[in-house]
Amino acid sequence: MANGETGFIVVGIGELLWDELPTGRRLGGAPANFAYHCQILGANSVIVSAVGDDEAGRAIFDDLDQRRLDSSHVGIDHKHPTGSVSVVLAPEGIPEYAITEKVAWDYISRTSEQLELASEADAVCFGTLAQRSAYSRKTIRSFLRVTRPNCLRIFDVNLRQAYYDHNLLRENLGLANVLKLNESELIILASLLGIKGETQSLLDQLATRYSLNAIAVTQAERGCIIRTDEQTIRHDGFSQERILDTVGAGDCFSAVLTMGLLREEPLDSIAAQANWLAAYVCTQEGGMPEMP
Repeated sequence: MANGETGFIVVGIGELLWDELPTGRRLGGAPANFAYHCQILGANSVIVSAVGDDEAGRAIFDDLDQRRLDSSHVGIDHKHPTGSVSVVLAPEGIPEYAITEKVAWDYISRTSEQLELASEADAVCFGTLAQRSAYSRKTIRSFLRVTRPNCLRIFDVNLRQAYYDHNLLRENLGLANVLKLNESELIILASLLGIKGETQSLLDQLATRYSLNAIAVTQAERGCIIRTDEQTIRHDGFSQERILDTVGAGDCFSAVLTMGLLREEPLDSIAAQANWLAAYVCTQEGGMPEMP
């Protein structure tokens, strides 16, 4: 396991893949991006996923090794190829995704070593995309159920295409104690769950209904809102003149939020740093750029 400065064990569980960008392929997948940024911030980061027994999978292991990311819980699937996503950049660098189906991360196997990791984790980030298959969904939920009560279970909803529904969102909210989403996803989530009201009311209702300790809503260049039981803070964010793409910006935000909550930092400090680093990621290519 990588030597983190904080001693916190942080896990990203779910998709691990190649983002096929216009300029070439970049290592990606929201849980992997999250783990990368947490490690930069001092965590012992671990990725739980699967790749295929192919060139693309071997290249992922090489890339993870170069980044000194723990790949000991990345399985090799001999029946399905390594995942990939075709990324087309719309104006303002907003990505549009075409996600390959029936790939290795749709078949993440459960292992005893993986459940031991779950019992030791200080934080786990998971989303909806990797649960599009019943196989990986079962593995992810088994992992979450073994975590300690005080483990941060961050549900980064990360809605993609049609790979989600009312039941999936409701069930995952029940497994989480931290929720992170963008304002568009908040509207979709509220609609599917039958929750109405202004933003603050929506956050209060979600927190009460699902016993969420913290909720973060990102608002692109307009910053973010972070709500806990004690307070709600808003940060105006940072604008960037040169945006290459927004791939991974939300995952970076989730990483800063997670590390800040683990370190019990003030919410305004967490929001400022999360917005600043996420804005920086937007000036770079891919979800795992070199960080300042």
